[in-house]
Amino acid sequence: MNYYESSDLKKFPKISELSPDMAAKFFEWYGLVTGTDTALTKREKALIALAVSHTLKCPYCIDAYTTGCLENGADPQQMMEAVQVAAAMAAGVTLVHGVQMQNHLREKGVID
Repeated sequence: MNYYESSDLKKFPKISELSPDMAAKFFEWYGLVTGTDTALTKREKALIALAVSHTLKCPYCIDAYTTGCLENGADPQQMMEAVQVAAAMAAGVTLVHGVQMQNHLREKGVID
């Protein structure tokens, strides 16, 4: 048994059992945001969601949006590029916070 079971993804709609009103609003909003072509196509949205899924490390979302990307016309190379963009962004976000460390080191007189 794994902590995350891929079969649990099918149980996601049951999240509404404990707060049906809020879940209904979430699923309505989620469907409008991810399931329609607007300024972004569903394919573009699926690629973004796949990248975010990797950044936030959600195996359920990775499974769902790998399928969603394929269903919306993305190819494996586009999917991997989206993951690479997410990885580069995560690295950049980590590195830019080094400015905070440098500021603190300057305040302490450790560096100029």
